Amino acid sequence: MTTFPRPSTDLSAAEARRIALRAQGFLGAPDRRSGVRGVLRHLGAVQLDTISVLARSHELIPYARLGAVGRATVEDAYWKSGAEPPRAFEYWSHAACLLPIEEWPHFAFRRRAYRARPHWNHELPYGAYDQVVKQLRAQGPLTATDLGGAKRTSEWWDWSGAKVAVERALMYGEVVCVERRGWKRVYDLAERAIPTALLHDELDDAECLRRLVGLAGRSLGVGTRADLTDYHRLKGEQVDAVIADSGLVPVSVEGWSKPAWADPEALAAPPRGRHRTTLLSPFDSLVWERARTERIFGFTHRLEAYVPKPKRVHGYFAMPVLAGGRLVGRVDPAREGRTLVAKQVTLDGPKAVPAVAQALVEAAGWVDCTDVRVERVDAPELREPLTAELSRALA
Repeated sequence: MTTFPRPSTDLSAAEARRIALRAQGFLGAPDRRSGVRGVLRHLGAVQLDTISVLARSHELIPYARLGAVGRATVEDAYWKSGAEPPRAFEYWSHAACLLPIEEWPHFAFRRRAYRARPHWNHELPYGAYDQVVKQLRAQGPLTATDLGGAKRTSEWWDWSGAKVAVERALMYGEVVCVERRGWKRVYDLAERAIPTALLHDELDDAECLRRLVGLAGRSLGVGTRADLTDYHRLKGEQVDAVIADSGLVPVSVEGWSKPAWADPEALAAPPRGRHRTTLLSPFDSLVWERARTERIFGFTHRLEAYVPKPKRVHGYFAMPVLAGGRLVGRVDPAREGRTLVAKQVTLDGPKAVPAVAQALVEAAGWVDCTDVRVERVDAPELREPLTAELSRALA
């Protein structure tokens, strides 16, 4: 059984919540000068997902922190532009994520593990790997379709040999995704795309893990072993092996039954400033781990996109609403022309009405909608106050 040092600091539940909010960029003035790239560096990982309702999740993440930043600006901040090196790379972290380009060396441990992996879900056809690398070297950045086809059939899982090969090369680190075109990955050789100073696997596994645990702690502000493990999907024993050298300090948090660690800089000054009011992607790192979300906010949330429609409670892509440092409701959105449709709204009492209305109106403006329509409210008596508040905000 692993033993941990005694906590150096006692935090109340409210203090821990504010530390987490500031660490995630929701408390205090947003850093607009560093913009979207600053958000990515600060979070260390932005999860990707195919679902697009208001926008794709990697667009919703900076929007939630910065406000109505242009969607083209978001894309330009992530991807390779002309002769410039990419600002981010896609890799397996918490899930499929965009990661700051500076973190390339930190994932050497995972690239090595993939190279040593004996079994794969997709069989690699003989010669396909070398052919893909040769083609990229000769022709420059290409999609899987350019390389010979993404799929053999219409089934999502039935990859072509070229797709299997190029994805394997991406996991090994020989290939990177330098941009997305219509949500298709555009691949290039890592030796051509990654800055020379970063293109190495020199860090041993322990150093990679030490750095990632430290970065996760800074991005979380305060977290348990499970929180630190989950951020980049490490193993518990990997965190145990490096936590003492990560730069994080042990703390105790009121109401938390497990040991916790905090970023010492987060403890140095009490979190102050304005709270952000916004809709959150279900894939936002503030809420992507259900147990942590319940522990910090007392809020249970589950993505229901993959739940059969009759069994959904809050809606296909219900987005938590953050206001005043708390999660005060949910909105399941859609778009019809230039109308943002709140298909289902769940409110944490009458006090949540103004915040939910504000979040809806701001989101509507961001996606170029001029109107908001509410279809269903879980508490029928709050429907009229919500629509009245929306009318005032839109006037």
